Order: sequence, then C-alpha cells, then structure tokens
Amino acid sequence: MERKISPRCASCRAKDCRGGTDCFDDAERQRALYDDPRIAQLHRAASAIEARHYCREPRIREIMLFAKEMGYHKLGLAFCIGLADEALTIAEIFGRGFEVVSVCCKLCGIPKKTFGFAQIVPDKDPEVMCNPAGQATMLNEAGTELNIICGLCVGHDAIFSMISRAPVTTLIAKDRVLAHNPAGAIYSRYIRGTMMPDKS
Repeated sequence: MERKISPRCASCRAKDCRGGTDCFDDAERQRALYDDPRIAQLHRAASAIEARHYCREPRIREIMLFAKEMGYHKLGLAFCIGLADEALTIAEIFGRGFEVVSVCCKLCGIPKKTFGFAQIVPDKDPEVMCNPAGQATMLNEAGTELNIICGLCVGHDAIFSMISRAPVTTLIAKDRVLAHNPAGAIYSRYIRGTMMPDKS
C-alpha cells in the first residue's frame, strides 16, 4: 500500500536527517530503491565523484569525471539555440575524452503554428518551435549513454528528460534574465521581494 505523506523538508530548521535520523520512519523502504542495479551504479559513481572532488571541480568537469566513472563513451548534448556558442565550446571540451552527439532545440524546423502554439512574435512566419521530444528521440537513436542539458527552456527540459532513455544531467539551466544563473533570484533581495512582497 502506497504511503500518503506530504514532506515539507524545506521548512525544517533542524535537518536531523543529516545526523542519521529517519524522520519519516521510512529508511528501510528508501534503501530498497537502490537495489535496482542501474540506480545503484549511478549512485555509487555520483558518490565517488562527490567524495573525491568535493568543492574542487566545476560542474562541467564533474560531469566528465562522472561519465568516466560510469565507463561511458558517448555523450549527448541537448542545447538551446540561444546558447549555440556555449554548446560549441562544451562539445569541444567533452570531445577531448568522449564521442559527443549534439542536438539543437530547433531541429527539424517545425513551425509553432503546426500545433497552434503561442508565438513570441505573433506575426512571424515561421516561428519555429523548440523540439525537446525530437532532441531526446535523436539522442536515443544515437545510443548516447548520458545526456546533458544546456539551456533548454522550462518545461522543454521536462519533456526531454521524460523521453530520454539515457540518464540526464543539467550543465546550464536557462534563465534569460539572470545570465543563466537562476539562483540569482534567490540571492537578490530585490528580485526575491517581487515574489514575496510580504517579506520585503
């Protein structure tokens, strides 16, 4: 029988779980999740990278180290066309140790009007839609072993992750306003105040 709980860990000030406390009396069931060999392998590799390189490597290098730890040879790069220059540099960096397959968000040039999608510029014809399902499908067909998101839009990244057969990690999270640093909205009291005016 599935448990019906609604964790509110973000509101917890104690975070006693860090010391080994099982706040939900659920540790045994949670441990069993890692009996899946695929999950276990990913988690072991992630833990190894964290332990060996904690606070010493940028995320791009951590991804490379993780891929090597997993024994991967072929990486997929799903990028936003707005980060085409960054994607070229990223592909060149990853290409020094791996085969890289890269897919642009506008691949296949499908107009938004095909599906009646809202357009940024209403009269533009064609305004081509992002194609995260196509990006994931092409990388699936290419046989990539780890897929890396580089600036896919909110929602498009979710579609891509749903369809990708390979594990997915994010290198760059798109934020058009904050130079792709979405955490900036949390650290800036001015921006934070626009979202929580009662606390400003």
